[in-house]
Amino acid sequence: MRSLAELMRLDGRVALVTGGAGHIGRALCDALAELGAAVAVWDIHPERTTEFAASVTNRYGTRALGCPVDLAREDSLHAAWKQTSDWAGRLDILVHCAAYVGTSGLSGWSTSFDRQSVATWRQALEVNLTAPFALTQLCETALRDSGHGSVVNVSSIYGVVGPNYGLYEGTTLGNPGAYAASKGGLIQLTRWLATTLAPTVRVNCISPGGIERGQNEQFQERYTALTPLKRMGREEDLKGAVAFLASDLSQYVTGQNLMVDGGWTAW
Repeated sequence: MRSLAELMRLDGRVALVTGGAGHIGRALCDALAELGAAVAVWDIHPERTTEFAASVTNRYGTRALGCPVDLAREDSLHAAWKQTSDWAGRLDILVHCAAYVGTSGLSGWSTSFDRQSVATWRQALEVNLTAPFALTQLCETALRDSGHGSVVNVSSIYGVVGPNYGLYEGTTLGNPGAYAASKGGLIQLTRWLATTLAPTVRVNCISPGGIERGQNEQFQERYTALTPLKRMGREEDLKGAVAFLASDLSQYVTGQNLMVDGGWTAW
């Protein structure tokens, strides 16, 4: 029987993280690299992506690839996968973190229902839901061949529950319908992929609660009051979740959605 330390280690494995240069993506890449994995950092921002990948190697001594990609474009998706496959030669862990979120600033996005744009809805579903389906499909053979294949989707509390609009009163924050629909779809895609790719690949989901990033003070106070652990989340809170689901610590876990929300959805 292996020790917990042995089950957790990812030495010799390769991880691909979409949205890897974003706030949550960086924390997930750090966690995987710290456990010994080589990490392909996929993000739409070229300079930020390559700089962060270099910092991963400097800090953890593991290989890291910075791979700029536009997940909404099929040609970009295929080119990035070829680059990553040529670089790594294998894939063990696939993390879908890239997404348009409530603060993404798209036209017709985080506004009242009557002003939310159908075109923006389609754009968001393309990145938040279609891209995870398409990329998992591209990576299927590599993940099956791994012997440790693990897919981790990053959803949200708003893929599980509806918004409490009282949180947003008097602020510029909002809750787009396409965000909720895409995140709810990602949770169900997790279950579908879990049975479809079994028994050789495990597929699980992480659903974070609100992450503190200098939001309106009134919003933070309201959010904290509704959270059993009495604080908003931090990126660090997600490191343990991805370490568990990506490694052999969860080798008999698939099709699950892990809520990392301070108890927000437990009321």
